[in-house]
Amino acid sequence: MYVRRRTRTLLAGLAVTAVLAGTAGAASAADDTTGAKPAGGTTGAKPAGDGARALCKRVPKIDRRIERALKRLDAGAGTRGSVARLEKRVDNAKKAGHTEIATYLQNRLDFRKSLRTSLEQRQKDLTAVKTWCQANGNGKATG
Repeated sequence: MYVRRRTRTLLAGLAVTAVLAGTAGAASAADDTTGAKPAGGTTGAKPAGDGARALCKRVPKIDRRIERALKRLDAGAGTRGSVARLEKRVDNAKKAGHTEIATYLQNRLDFRKSLRTSLEQRQKDLTAVKTWCQANGNGKATG
């Protein structure tokens, strides 16, 4: 009696496996008949791209972020993150005779000044990207 139950369970399991394998094979064959092959010859991979469409979409946000950072750097001594505030802190540390603190803050100040030039360069590059995006349909692929 137990032998029949095991046999029936085994046969039912094999039947389900066969049905699933046949369905999966038919589905993969249907996908292959479209004739569309991804770039690079690999299966299942997306076509290679430079992300132009995504970058063109994000240009306004990136521009606002750079503007906000430059505005903060140029703000007065009362604004956190400004160059003027950090210069004031360096001067206060030197007056108090805290040379290690002054050195640390001076290094931060040097970096912050270099950050300003880096952000200005990014702003110029972003202007060129914005011009390119407008001329090329916001990065939509042509072909």
